[in-house]
Amino acid sequence: MSRPGSPGTRPGPELTLPAPTTGAPLDVGTAPAPTNPEQALAELHAGNRRFVTGTPRHPNQDAGHRAAVADGQHPFAVIVGCSDSRLAAEIIFDRGLGDLFVVRTAGHTIGPEVLGSVEYAVTVLGTPLIVVLGHDSCGAVQAARAADATGTPPAGHLCAVVDAVVPSLRRAAAEGVEDIDGIVDIHIAYTVEAMLGRSAVLAAEVAAGRCGVVGMSYRLTAGEVRTVAAVPALAVDAPEPAASVALA
Repeated sequence: MSRPGSPGTRPGPELTLPAPTTGAPLDVGTAPAPTNPEQALAELHAGNRRFVTGTPRHPNQDAGHRAAVADGQHPFAVIVGCSDSRLAAEIIFDRGLGDLFVVRTAGHTIGPEVLGSVEYAVTVLGTPLIVVLGHDSCGAVQAARAADATGTPPAGHLCAVVDAVVPSLRRAAAEGVEDIDGIVDIHIAYTVEAMLGRSAVLAAEVAAGRCGVVGMSYRLTAGEVRTVAAVPALAVDAPEPAASVALA
């Protein structure tokens, strides 16, 4: 697949630009939780805009809601995010208890435990959206790049993180992408593809229209997220729809 603005292709589905949506996000605190991928994505973008502009509502964080969700959970999005301490999903998306099912690893790398956790959220809890959440200046991607350049693997289990990022480095090199944030975008899109390629359960849920998968990149300084990949081509209610791409 091709990265917008860069030459070359990557293996996998064709990319298409999703159309922006004019529909308003759900009213936090009064409307029911999102039940489809488009609504869930709109809610995340709306919450992120509140976070960026300094007008968070902190929904579903009161004692009453804590008691209400004690007997069960129905999160509207699974966040497979990088473990970076600055990437706290409930904060940057302005959400609360029971809203997000969060799984975090360095470099948002995925193994059996991660895939099993995501499958649980989608098939048991009925979560309609999966988000792969990366960020600029990712330390895991930089560590993998340094190890690959020097041929010196890191010690201990960090080697597993590096090995998981190397395919994205190869793809970036094939496309002539050298800047770290461009490589991060490619790694996010690769993780989306790998998740569906390794999990027949998730692929079936997406094919049936019960779930969507989106790759997002977070800007550490600005606090903004942008969509860089999506399966299927979801309508994106975002400040920068032209920057988003979708995997058909």
